[in-house]
Amino acid sequence: MDQDKRDRDAGSGGNPPGDSWVNGLPQGRRWSGIAWSLLFLLVPVLGTATFVIAPYYNHWFPKDVSVHGRSIDDLFYFILVLTGVIFLATELILFWFMWKYDAAASSKPATYIHGSHALEVVWTIIPAATMLFLAIYQMNTWADIKMRRPRMSPSAEVVARQFEWRIRYPGRDETLGTPDDLFIVNDLHVPVDEDFLIQLKSMDVLHSFFLPNLRMKQDAVPGMKQPVWFKATETGTYDIVCAEVCGWGHYKMKGRVTIESRADFDRWLARIEAEQKATQRGPDEIPIAAAD
Repeated sequence: MDQDKRDRDAGSGGNPPGDSWVNGLPQGRRWSGIAWSLLFLLVPVLGTATFVIAPYYNHWFPKDVSVHGRSIDDLFYFILVLTGVIFLATELILFWFMWKYDAAASSKPATYIHGSHALEVVWTIIPAATMLFLAIYQMNTWADIKMRRPRMSPSAEVVARQFEWRIRYPGRDETLGTPDDLFIVNDLHVPVDEDFLIQLKSMDVLHSFFLPNLRMKQDAVPGMKQPVWFKATETGTYDIVCAEVCGWGHYKMKGRVTIESRADFDRWLARIEAEQKATQRGPDEIPIAAAD
């Protein structure tokens, strides 16, 4: 009761001894409100600065070497700018309200309202319309990478298993599933400037086949065969990673994709074929069990 009386006296012009008061509240409380307001202002400031500075320190997208990469990146940047503007606007409004309506800066008591039905309708319709626009805006990009499959036989099969990528290429008959297929682990080779179609499968659990530089990612689901395609535009060696937590060895489930010229690719296939034949037994070398 005594404290309430001192507060009222201070608000009406009285200043209790030993305290510095502003608009009816202690000066320390006013500075606390200012500090919290500035702290919330740092969120949009530092957040925006991080996104602006990150590319200069190479903490941004990996190098794009795919024909579809540009459209995917453009879609990402469009959504980033759209959500970034909304983020900045809401954070600045939050800062303004905290600054303007701080208890130590306003002598008026807080008022409570039930809400505005019209305002709720508006802020429901606007996000819904935005989501509909994004769904339409990205349809062509989605079709290119998920629907418009190249009319060709699979260039390779990739089977995910804990914790490696098993890769199979067709042999000289250019057909998967025949005796001359070529097998390799964690080392995908791709000819540059050519469509490449992968038949993706999983042997055990859910994995995610991710080629960051080719802007391609697809879940590998047990019991399903999923087509994945891309067209590389630049030679080099890049990462294959699993983007799905698939067990204790998930962190080491990685491989490499080598993009090379068609001549280099054919030489590599020939070398793999020779190495595989050197380790296989011929029909006359297979021992026959003795009859009883």
